[in-house]
Amino acid sequence: MPRFAANLSLMYPELPFLQRFAAAAADGFAGVEYLFPYAHSAAELAAILRDHGLQQVLFNAPPGGRTLSEMASAWDAGARGSLCLAGAEHEAAFRAGVLQALDYAAALGCPRIHLMSGVLPAGQGWQGVQGMVQERLHWALQQAQGSGVTYLLEPINQRDMPGYALSCQAQAHDLVQAIHHPQLQVQMDLYHCQIMEGDLATRLRQYLPTGRVGHIQIAGVPERHEPDSGEVHYPYLFALLDELGYSGWVGCEYRPRAGTSAGLGWLRAATASSA
Repeated sequence: MPRFAANLSLMYPELPFLQRFAAAAADGFAGVEYLFPYAHSAAELAAILRDHGLQQVLFNAPPGGRTLSEMASAWDAGARGSLCLAGAEHEAAFRAGVLQALDYAAALGCPRIHLMSGVLPAGQGWQGVQGMVQERLHWALQQAQGSGVTYLLEPINQRDMPGYALSCQAQAHDLVQAIHHPQLQVQMDLYHCQIMEGDLATRLRQYLPTGRVGHIQIAGVPERHEPDSGEVHYPYLFALLDELGYSGWVGCEYRPRAGTSAGLGWLRAATASSA
């Protein structure tokens, strides 16, 4: 059975953020992820993780900004990443964000950082920015050398984030394959993949054996609630992950229908089925 990590940005919304760690631990989660840590000090977050015996498995590099304060507020201001955005301002934001994320990863013992691609301006295509993207990724990989951190690139569906530069698995895998570095992998969110491409079992069989998938995320489709509702039959996919030998984390990046703990029947059923 896969190892499940609670996404604290979406789960336990009934609690203040810093109280969600304890709730996740009490519900049996051993790992946590979230969008961004930058509104809190790394020392404070590290202490909370330690106190509750939790592993930080993933967070995102800042979506924008050049100072810590700007990074902490960039998402709410509409920023969605700078990797694919041309110009000196975005180059500076990308570099500052990578360095800040690496500092947090070291303090939190987190082995994965998602580098958000960004929303391309109208009229700008993916093909036109690939050279710049590869140059930025090579620079980021140089900064991470010896850190034990792996960067992830995530395709995000065009319904939730119109214009996002990466939206299909093939895009991300082609880029990772072209760079061919052990510290660069794909974040395969099955919610986004189902909306954009479907045929999830075939996609998993296609991409997991490549070794390029570094993290998986789940949510029900189309409402993004618990993975026991909607059009995707997750018990089959969980068994397939075992069959394919996936040993990484599965991030539960969904919005609970009601109380988070009350909605974890799917997790209890999955755990019981593997016992």
